[in-house]
Amino acid sequence: MELLCTPPPKERADAARNRAAILDAAASLFAEHGVEAVSMDQVAAAAGVGKGTLFRRFGDKAGLAAALLDARERVLQEGILHGPPPLGPGAPPAERLVAFADAYVGYVLKHLPLVRMSETAAPGARYRIGAYRFWHRHVAILLDGVPDPEHAAHALLAPLAAEHLTALLPELGEDRVRAGITRLWRDAASG
Repeated sequence: MELLCTPPPKERADAARNRAAILDAAASLFAEHGVEAVSMDQVAAAAGVGKGTLFRRFGDKAGLAAALLDARERVLQEGILHGPPPLGPGAPPAERLVAFADAYVGYVLKHLPLVRMSETAAPGARYRIGAYRFWHRHVAILLDGVPDPEHAAHALLAPLAAEHLTALLPELGEDRVRAGITRLWRDAASG
């Protein structure tokens, strides 16, 4: 699991300043206007950088969303690797599975527009994101002993996709969505 949670690469001081300015500007603009309503031009202007710098660094708005999520994902990953049980080590796998599902749903709902953009930028984008590989590996390890834990992990993570949650929330509401996910994961954990 440690290999899947690597620190960001070292960068030049000016590049680090530009990166921080871009991420701060994007976070502010996204919070104020919504992710969909903000253009890359607006982010570049607010950060005081050229559009070329922004596009070279992040590629597109989905890349920018993924970069904004990176630090937030690391907090959850740290809790999984080193935090207190039941999310962290020390609790039985079934308890850790349910704790992970609850923590992950909370994370996704808190950052839903950003997660949705990063997961839907291109077909299959969700599965190429490093964080997804981390979540999948964690769940598969906890499912050791069930038939085909790799497939089971994908099946359990599927209803946690941001696009899926976005579609369910207006109809079911957050409480029902959370309760349903908890039931699903508890049932999977009990075998």
